[in-house]
Amino acid sequence: MLTAFWILALVVVLAVALMAGFPVAFTLAGVSLIFAGLGWLAGVFDPSFLQAYPNRVFGVMTNETLVAVPLFVFMGVMLERSRLAEQLLERVAGLFGRRRGGLVVAVLVVGTLLAASTGIVGATVVTMGLISLPVMLRHGYDPKLAAGSICAAGTLGQIVPPSIVLVLLGDQLGNAYQQAQLQLGNFSPKTVSVGDLFAGALLPGLLLVVGYLGYVLWLAWRHPARAPALPEDGQRGVADLLAAVVPVLALIVAVLGSILAGIATPTEAAAVGAVGAIVIAGLRGRLGIALLREVSERTVVATAMIFAILLGAALFSLVFRGLGGEQLVHDLLTALPGGLFGAMLAVMALMFLLGFILDFIEITFVVVPIVAPVLFLLGADPVWLGVMMAVNLQTSFLTPPFGFALFYLRGVAPPALATLDIYRGVLPFIVIQLAALAVLAMWPVLATWLPERLYGP
Repeated sequence: MLTAFWILALVVVLAVALMAGFPVAFTLAGVSLIFAGLGWLAGVFDPSFLQAYPNRVFGVMTNETLVAVPLFVFMGVMLERSRLAEQLLERVAGLFGRRRGGLVVAVLVVGTLLAASTGIVGATVVTMGLISLPVMLRHGYDPKLAAGSICAAGTLGQIVPPSIVLVLLGDQLGNAYQQAQLQLGNFSPKTVSVGDLFAGALLPGLLLVVGYLGYVLWLAWRHPARAPALPEDGQRGVADLLAAVVPVLALIVAVLGSILAGIATPTEAAAVGAVGAIVIAGLRGRLGIALLREVSERTVVATAMIFAILLGAALFSLVFRGLGGEQLVHDLLTALPGGLFGAMLAVMALMFLLGFILDFIEITFVVVPIVAPVLFLLGADPVWLGVMMAVNLQTSFLTPPFGFALFYLRGVAPPALATLDIYRGVLPFIVIQLAALAVLAMWPVLATWLPERLYGP
């Protein structure tokens, strides 16, 4: 009971501080240190736990997997600033525009391509919101359908590899899996790599895209007035489309293909992607000193934020364990009815709710190290668990009223588009996401089949 009190107090104070607007990294570290001191004075915390923190910091700084983060961020920002998305949307919409729902199909196709090349949710939603939303509204598209499709397409960067979410999840799940295997007496456990998660997420990601496209095409067929065709003067040929799409596809093949083929590690492939993004910007005539400086600065800021949160979360994890939180979580999850199913249901619900108020980075660094070892002890497959978590976090990005994708679109949408229309527009896509999550829960083979074929069981 005493342990539960301290853990509950720690979590409540942390949540209040975060909702008050304090920086996440410093809040995690500051609240943890305060409770470490209070727990030491109360005799419930052993300060020797904090002696492991320097090793944690050193481990983060020397982690080769995490080197992929700034490289993927650089690749995504470079492609965004070179205005690649604008050309893609224009060319794809020109090809599909003569068909009903063609603009929405173009948004979803471009969203998939951007997800597989940039993986930056906010940038994708904002870019497509600025470019395609006014066009769809001007041509009589249903505002709800237009807003919902942009938000849904933008969040594909959470699950379609190469994704920063999967890089961070792969690092955390790999550590948790080794920890669980050691507890089970396996002193030479198989590692779980980022490449495994990339391969595991590929089929579920494509399943989501197919679900989105199926819904949009059905709606355009059933209600033509909600998704009319473009006038003939908006048409473009296949040659124009190929000129825009081929460089992107070449970059995707170079990055994702080299990882799945085992030719390169995710970090090496990320370096190839960063160089490829520079080449594409150069071919488009966008490359210059000013662009390189802007992209580099944005990369440094994003990377510093991610690593600062990781270091703060590492300190929180030590204090949480020192106060007995790890054992408490283990007891709670193992006591739930239904075994692994019951524990997974509870964890998925918790992560879904946390996705309303926390970014995926905080959830990955704070929640995953706590719950993943217990789920592995209950028999969860690490690749399946990672993909389930990624799809879950993607769903929380869409869910009103706090979904981050909704905020991104609201910030660039014209005043004529009501916020309620944005909320109502994403609901069908949320249903598709939840259906995909349920299918993945019932058939884990969707996530495990490709990694097993590529890398063995």
